[in-house]
Amino acid sequence: MRLIKACIVVIVVSVAFVAGFTARGDASLLESLGFTSLVVDVDRNPGSTTSGDTYDSLGARVEEVEGIIDNDSLDSYDLNMATTNVLNALSDTTEDAYLRYYDPARYAALMQDSAEQSAGIGVLFSEYKGRAYAADVFEGSAAQMADVRSGDFVVAIDGDRGHEWTTNEVTSALKREEGENVVITWRRASSLDDEGGEEFTTTLVCSNYAVKNVETELSDTVGYIKLKQITQNAADLVKNAVADLESQGATSFVLDIRDNPGGFLTQSVDIASLFVKSGTIVKIQTKAEETSKTTSRPYVTEKPLVLLVNGKTSASAEVLAASLKDNQRATLVGSTTLGKGSVQVTRDLSFGGALRYTAAFYKSPLGHDIEGVGVTPDVMVGLAEGEDNQKALALETAQSLVKG
Repeated sequence: MRLIKACIVVIVVSVAFVAGFTARGDASLLESLGFTSLVVDVDRNPGSTTSGDTYDSLGARVEEVEGIIDNDSLDSYDLNMATTNVLNALSDTTEDAYLRYYDPARYAALMQDSAEQSAGIGVLFSEYKGRAYAADVFEGSAAQMADVRSGDFVVAIDGDRGHEWTTNEVTSALKREEGENVVITWRRASSLDDEGGEEFTTTLVCSNYAVKNVETELSDTVGYIKLKQITQNAADLVKNAVADLESQGATSFVLDIRDNPGGFLTQSVDIASLFVKSGTIVKIQTKAEETSKTTSRPYVTEKPLVLLVNGKTSASAEVLAASLKDNQRATLVGSTTLGKGSVQVTRDLSFGGALRYTAAFYKSPLGHDIEGVGVTPDVMVGLAEGEDNQKALALETAQSLVKG
């Protein structure tokens, strides 16, 4: 008898439980029972101003939860902290490695006047998958003296390791007065794709460094030009270097853009135009369309050209490499480039802060992808320890291209 009574109790509780869920979705029944505050409008998310389907909109889903918390929950939340956490979580779920949300304070620090004069540590920075690393370490600099090497990633600056450091953030954070100290923690990875590596910390004294962006030399009859970065005047510097080396008797050229982190796309187009008579230099794919940039200025020489590239040739420097290769204007020597063929845009947000995201991809004149692929040389050769065999081979190749 007791067993029968127990079974009856279980059945009654179960029915009541199911009935509760049924009633929760039955507005007329809830109203008849006096629970008008629990009535849910099926066409409107509870407590929110958003109506319609929440299955295909993240904003609607968040607003539904926010409405429930505001109207029914006994707890509350910090709006700014919630915004940062939600947008950071959203960024982590995308495939855009460069997507970043900058809260108002972080964005304000990033937007400090970039034109102001400031000292540095003697490092040229680049970025790979949203992380800043040393692309070049200047000879005689504080960084070189502290054994900072090309390829070392920035982990923290003055103890701040709460986020991944982008190139712009590093540059902004290192705007210091001459003689001021900065503490940087680095990670020495075996390659740019390596997630591991030993960390080490340096305390560096900031100083003013005047480093030439273009270096030249004449080797026999080969004019060698080293371009470190694609700055606002890079095309004019290369043009002047070509003219100077020709006046010394150069009959062919080597343009070395190894470790070049890129820079201004317009200057990459201008540099390519110095060697390409006419045609497409780069294709740019956005969400809406694909456009092309063609030669932009008169070419300066038809003499044979060899382009030196490596795994740290990046961004607009890769555009230059792809252009010269596809237009059959240069022989590429070295190793495959980094594969950073994307354009990032930073957009202000109405509630403060900003969102940085990938807005376009570069493609070669023949439509080949650069992002995630890189540009493959015609002549593949790794760098031997203790000697610059890549440069030696490039000079030899340039010499051989001269018609007798």
